[in-house]
Amino acid sequence: MTETGFLNENQETIQYLKKIPAMECFSEQDLETFMRFSEVRTYTENELIIEENSLDDRVFYLITGKAKVMKNGRELIILRRTGDVFGEIGVVTGIARSASVFASGPTTCLIVRTSQIDNLDEENRLTFKYILYRGFAEILANRLKKTTEELLEARAEAAKNQ
Repeated sequence: MTETGFLNENQETIQYLKKIPAMECFSEQDLETFMRFSEVRTYTENELIIEENSLDDRVFYLITGKAKVMKNGRELIILRRTGDVFGEIGVVTGIARSASVFASGPTTCLIVRTSQIDNLDEENRLTFKYILYRGFAEILANRLKKTTEELLEARAEAAKNQ
């Protein structure tokens, strides 16, 4: 893993952030503030990014590369789009990570320590939390919709085979 550390006014990273749907509503000044409690890391092939059953306050935004989500040794999904988010369930629920995530080739992520948001002034703290959690809600709603569709398809297929 290569750590680029905490960022200050890095224009290249801000341009990547602007491509992330959850970040579109942030102004450039907001993104610069956001980057003060974030870091960018680059991972190598098969490097562990998140360990299943671990506990922390980090949420990850994919900038470049691919991230493979694994549960009990089984591949669940490969995230490959700039802005794909992972680690949000543990942040929202406060419970241990439900899956492991590995880099699939060179992979760069923006890592946000959500507890650092609490160090902002009240107005910014509320704004940033609202935007982050709204983004989480959209992501989780889309995943639930997809899971429901898959469940209905599986039930229909099972009914055909009876």
